[in-house]
Amino acid sequence: MSHESIQTLLNANEEWAQSVIKNTPNFFSQSATGQSPKVLWIGCSDSRVPESVITSSKPGDIFVHRNIANQFHLNDDSALSVLIYAVKVVGVEHVVLVGHTYCGGAAACLQAAKDAAADTGAPLIARVQSLDLSACSENEALNKVVETNIIMQVDNICKSEPITTAWADPNVKKVTVHGWMYDLSRGRID
Repeated sequence: MSHESIQTLLNANEEWAQSVIKNTPNFFSQSATGQSPKVLWIGCSDSRVPESVITSSKPGDIFVHRNIANQFHLNDDSALSVLIYAVKVVGVEHVVLVGHTYCGGAAACLQAAKDAAADTGAPLIARVQSLDLSACSENEALNKVVETNIIMQVDNICKSEPITTAWADPNVKKVTVHGWMYDLSRGRID
């Protein structure tokens, strides 16, 4: 990012902060006292899928974890720590795993699955290799990979200790896990 690009971000932040103060003078002081969002969003790092923008949410509405192709693995300390904190400390009621169309991470996985030398030890690559994509167009195949990935990651979340513990404990608020797909070409969540 050039210096000019950085300055544009800083200027936009200043304008945004002043606008928020004008419309809601106590917003930042209230925000500084803590957070209690009801949703944990696990999404892709893709710059075209900013959760706050596409859901018209304000700061404090969504607790967020993003990475390439919205992965959630049971041995990923970063993702697990976010989930543990969200469920046990923040008190989220919904965990939403969000994939999206035209995902570069899913496209790379699809390409790796097509490569005969691909390491099938990677769970998603192995799953993609098991799919029958022969009758699919390139875009249809990619969408099937994205959908398969969403299902796999939701399943991983449901198997995780923070969720299984929350579901088993009658004294803990119940947590619902959702799998969504954001369609870049329509701007809609399905």
